[in-house]
Amino acid sequence: MLDHAQARQLMVDCQLRTFDVNDVAVLDAFATVPRERFVQPGAEDFAYIDRTLRISADGGEARAMPAPMVLARMIQALKIRPGARVLDVAAGYGYGTALLTELGARVVALECETGLAQAARQRLGQTAEVIDGPLGDGAAAQAPYDAILVQGRIETRPQVLLDQLRSDGRLVCVFGPDRGAKVTVFVRSGDAFGSRPLFDANLPELRDFVAAHAFTF
Repeated sequence: MLDHAQARQLMVDCQLRTFDVNDVAVLDAFATVPRERFVQPGAEDFAYIDRTLRISADGGEARAMPAPMVLARMIQALKIRPGARVLDVAAGYGYGTALLTELGARVVALECETGLAQAARQRLGQTAEVIDGPLGDGAAAQAPYDAILVQGRIETRPQVLLDQLRSDGRLVCVFGPDRGAKVTVFVRSGDAFGSRPLFDANLPELRDFVAAHAFTF
């Protein structure tokens, strides 16, 4: 039987530390939160492999947990401080939310797939608020946010989400077309927004953020 605690530490030492994850608080969070509790039932022994893991969506859109090293760098780029208000978009089973909570954030987890939202509530308990609703709408009632994590690939500028950030707030997502996507950080300054690509990555697209494709003749 796999020793999950040992696998978790190996993940931190051999995947995260070697992929430019150097924030001690982020490393500690990944060493603490049991990733195996947030995968599909029966997939617990695959929780710590260094790849994206598909999760069920009850026949809905394809969804996946980012590989640990990708998610760690995404969270590191958010620069979470204790007490920060954070929105986790496409939260899935709630692993990212659990990590953000471990960092001391007050997290709202947004999930459009009812089955995943229910599973996240069961796994997270009272540690975070889980909302079932359209991803593209964000969660304006709980805004503004210090940080927003989007756990999926988006092709269009997420302006509705960006408008829910505080000034100096950050949004991190996988941005761009399928083969050219990059983890990208958006930063708000007043009414202006800047963005910077960080590294190549890919996740299943989120339907609410797919670019319209024009016909060509």
